[in-house]
Amino acid sequence: MRRPEDCTLMVVDDTETNIDLLLDTLGPEYEVMVAIDGPTALEHAKTSLPDLILLDIMMPGMDGFEVCRRLKQDARTRNIPVIFITAMSEALDEHKGLALGAVDYITKPFNPPIVRMRIRNHLALKLAQEALSTQNATLEDRVRERTMELERTQDVTIQCMASLAETRDMETGEHIRRSQHYVRTLARHLRHHPRFRHQLDSTHYIDQLFKSAPLHDIGKVGVPDRILLKEGPLTKEEFQEMKRHTIYGHDALRQAEKGLSGQNSFLSVAAEIAHTHHERWDGSGYPRALRGDDIPISGRLMSIADIYDALISKRSYKEAFSHEKAVHIISQGDGRTLPHHFDPHVLQAFMKESETFRQIALRFQDGSHSLR
Repeated sequence: MRRPEDCTLMVVDDTETNIDLLLDTLGPEYEVMVAIDGPTALEHAKTSLPDLILLDIMMPGMDGFEVCRRLKQDARTRNIPVIFITAMSEALDEHKGLALGAVDYITKPFNPPIVRMRIRNHLALKLAQEALSTQNATLEDRVRERTMELERTQDVTIQCMASLAETRDMETGEHIRRSQHYVRTLARHLRHHPRFRHQLDSTHYIDQLFKSAPLHDIGKVGVPDRILLKEGPLTKEEFQEMKRHTIYGHDALRQAEKGLSGQNSFLSVAAEIAHTHHERWDGSGYPRALRGDDIPISGRLMSIADIYDALISKRSYKEAFSHEKAVHIISQGDGRTLPHHFDPHVLQAFMKESETFRQIALRFQDGSHSLR
C-alpha cells in the first residue's frame, strides 16, 4: 500500500503568489504539479492522474466549479479527491462546491499545518479505499487470507474516516479509542440483562459496536468550519446546522453500505450510531426526537459514552471536569445533562462500570483532559 508521502498533488490557481505559498507548504512533502487555468488542469488530470487536486474557484474563463464538474463527469478523473481552496467564504459557495463532489472546502487565508493535515487525511482515506478495492479483486480464491486482509483494511478505513471528523473538530485519536472501549464495556455489562440479551449476547454484534463507535461523529465533516470551530455559544440557526451532523453521517454511511453485498455490515451499525447518539430517553434529543425503546441500543450506549468523554475533556468553552464530577452530572444532572436523558438500565450499567470508565480514560489519556 502506498503512503501519503508517495502521492502527487496538483495545484490549480491563476495567481502566482497563491501557487508559491502552496508550493512552500506542500513541496517538501509531496510531488506537486501546477496548472494556471481550468483547461490545463483538466488535461493534466487526464494524462498524469494526480492523487489529489487543490482547486481555486475564481479563475478567468473556466472557474473552479466548472473544472470540478467536468472532473467528476469523466470516468478517468472522477475518483480524484478535489479540495477547493479559495477566498470565497460564503456558506452557499461551500455548499455548491461540496455538492459538486469536492471532499473538502478550505477558505483563504489558510493555516499551512491544518492544510497539510487535511490533505494527509484525505490521501490516507483514498489509499485505503484503493487498497480495499485491489484486495477485493485479487483475493477471491484465498478465503481465509482474504477475510483477514479485509478486516485489517476495514480497520484502517474506519480510522481514516474517523480522522476526518477528528481533524475538523480538533478531536484526538485517543477520544476515538476511549469511546470504543466505553461502548464495549457497557455492552458487555448488559449482555445478560433480560432487556438486552437478545441483541448483546452476540460477540459479533459487540465487536461491530466496537468497530463502529469511532464513526459516530463522521457527519461533522459536512458541518462548515465557521460553525464547527466557533469559539463560544452557537446561535439557534448555527445549532440547527450543527445537529445535522447526525443526518450527514447516517446518510453517508448508508450510501457506503450499498456497495457491500453482505448483510449486517458494520456500516449499518455505524450509520445507526451516527444517527441516534444524540437521541434522549425522554424524547428531548435529535434529530428525530425518538423516545425510550424506539432509540436503538447502539445509540443509547454511544450517548452516555460520548457525554462522559465530553465532560472529562477540555473544550473551547469549558475546562476538563474530573471523573467524579462527570459521574455526578450524568447521574444527578446539571441543567443541561439530566439522568432521564439516558436509558435507566444503561445509566445503571454506567454507574456500576464507572471505575472501568475512569481506567479507560487514564489508559488513553491525552492533552485534552487530566484525570485523578
